[in-house]
Amino acid sequence: MKIIRSQTPLRLGLAGGGTDINLYCDKYTGYVLNATISLYIHCTLIERNDNKIIFDSPDTGGFAKYESKEHLENDGKLDIFKSIYNRIVRDFTKKPLSFSLHTYSDVPSGSGLGGSSTLVVGVIKAFVEWLNLPLGEYEIAKLAYEIEREDMGIVGGAQDQYAATFGGFNFMEFYDQKRVVVNPLRIKNWIASELESRIVLYFTNITREAKDIEEHKKGKLGGGKSLEAMHAIKQDAIDMKEALFRARFDTLAAILNKSWQSKKIISEIVSNDELERIYHLAMENGAYSGKTSGAGAGGFMFFMIDPTKKYNLIKALNKEQGYVQDFSFTKEGAKSWRI
Repeated sequence: MKIIRSQTPLRLGLAGGGTDINLYCDKYTGYVLNATISLYIHCTLIERNDNKIIFDSPDTGGFAKYESKEHLENDGKLDIFKSIYNRIVRDFTKKPLSFSLHTYSDVPSGSGLGGSSTLVVGVIKAFVEWLNLPLGEYEIAKLAYEIEREDMGIVGGAQDQYAATFGGFNFMEFYDQKRVVVNPLRIKNWIASELESRIVLYFTNITREAKDIEEHKKGKLGGGKSLEAMHAIKQDAIDMKEALFRARFDTLAAILNKSWQSKKIISEIVSNDELERIYHLAMENGAYSGKTSGAGAGGFMFFMIDPTKKYNLIKALNKEQGYVQDFSFTKEGAKSWRI
């Protein structure tokens, strides 16, 4: 009986987030800068011979058991697993499969680190390993995007799927007709380590549905200040990439703050009283700048700070309702193996 595992990294959105949504990038082209971190979606797929399919997601409390067949109807219960399975059968095997699938995440769902898209990539990666599917990095990311955004109709961008698949620091370009170019950045090790030492990652303990925020943003992109703010966020991705290459951390911190202000212009639900309170608490304890990772409204925030002041900021934040999360930047994307 074959046992397959996959491990897929979550990502920190540094700049340009939101410009990867089709409503924007189809017309204006989107640019995003992100990096994967040492927090993961873990997946184990076990082949079965009893014509059953089991989905098990203990961290979200989800469990379901089905008779194996070519198509599983979505019914609001673990639909993301069923949607992945349906595409694998429809596009590749053309026949039912029998297996149990077990997943969990290192962080809560709805935390702004691209968890749901990373989950889709991780499960596809496990199927690729099990069935020897002829899919490379671009194909896996594109399939993950289509499952989530088209098959399931979940509003959102494409950066998470490509970050999870490729891993490392990437500057991504998003064009119309789902065309994507991923440019892996050769960031020097000491620069990545220094950036890591200057960041505090804090979970606000506020979880939310990213699709609700992205839906609200989409309604604001017809023109005016919201569209101008989105253009500014795109430029921030270019400027931050240059600052990163040249190790200009003060410039990087300034761009981060500028992006956070622009993000709040796009939609008023990106921030709230609690996030603003935490932001100002961080500033009072030495942070230069900060923003949410992902769509906003909750999840993880990250702050840039002089490393000599980092301890005091961590101490202050850990007195709040959330917690500071250790992490390191990683170079590897989704990986799988069999035992």
